[in-house]
Formats: sequence, C-alpha cells, structure tokens
Amino acid sequence: MLAIKLVKAFAVAAVASVSLSACVGSFTGGNGSSQLQNKSATQTEIANSAPTAFPIVASECPEIRVRPGAEAFMLYAKGQAGEAKGLRYQAVLDKQSRNCLVSNGLITVKMGVVGRLLAGPKGGNDTVKVPVRFAVERDGLSVFSQKYDIPITITPPNQGEEFIKVVENVAIPYVGGEEIIIWVGFDPKG
Repeated sequence: MLAIKLVKAFAVAAVASVSLSACVGSFTGGNGSSQLQNKSATQTEIANSAPTAFPIVASECPEIRVRPGAEAFMLYAKGQAGEAKGLRYQAVLDKQSRNCLVSNGLITVKMGVVGRLLAGPKGGNDTVKVPVRFAVERDGLSVFSQKYDIPITITPPNQGEEFIKVVENVAIPYVGGEEIIIWVGFDPKG
C-alpha cells in the first residue's frame, strides 16, 4: 500500500514539473525563440534615449571652498579703518554647501552659504550690504562669477544677525575628469 502511494506521488510530481516547465518557458519567451533573451541596445538606441534620460545626482559634486583672504568682512567708521574701536560691523562665513545634478554633459550646481553679521563698538541700527561672491573654476579657468550684496539689519537688542544666500541653476559643461572648484567669499572691492 505504501509503495502504491509513493508511485502515485512521484507520478504527480513528474506531471507537475513538466507542466511548470512549460509555464516558465512562456514567461521567459520560451517558445524556442531566443530573439529577446540576448538582445542588447545598439549605440543608436542608447544615443536616442540620452536626451530624455532623467538627471542624476552627481556622485562627485565639486568641492566648495572659502577663498583665502575672503573669510571675513569688516566695515569701519569713517577715518578709523583697521582700528578695533572703529569697527562698525564684522561678517563671517559659518557654513557652505552645494548640490549637483548631471545631465546631458552639464553639471548643474546649487550652492549656498550661511554667515553672521556682528555689530562692533561703532555699530548702529542701519542696514548693511554684505558683499558675497560665488565663483566656479574649471581646470583653473573661471566659468562663473557673481557678486551678491545681501542686505542685513541688526535690530537692537541683538548684536548680530544670521544671513543665508543660495544660488541655483549654475550650469557647467562637464565631460568627466575636470578639476572643478566652487569658491565663495566676501568681495568688498568687486
């Protein structure tokens, strides 16, 4: 009796495996045709799909640095330049950041800076325009440079105010392998 049950079980398993192999074959294009199984895109198909491809976040976004000598901005009372007691305001950069997207041979950069304006001994209740410059160099050559005068008012009793400046959609031609550096700093002469 046990032998008959084992024979029936093996027979059912054999029929099931043959039936399933037919189903699996149809899922993988298995009517004997291997036309779709080993197909690769041609160079023309790849090129035609590139303009509509989604942009990707750059794996290596260019470094953002504070330009040496442009880390702080000091504004003095008239005739007291360089004197500690004549300092009206001092601005410093606290943080800088950037974000990049790469698409169609361009790297599009969004960059920003956070800083503080501090009142000095001669500071008042006026609005100060803080001159911040963003610049992008590619292989040592400038491809973007823009100065922004950021108006800041320190309202008493505060002795300082934070400021934020974000610059978006700066497009840089990008092939790969170039040295790209983003610079930020104060530019009172610019």
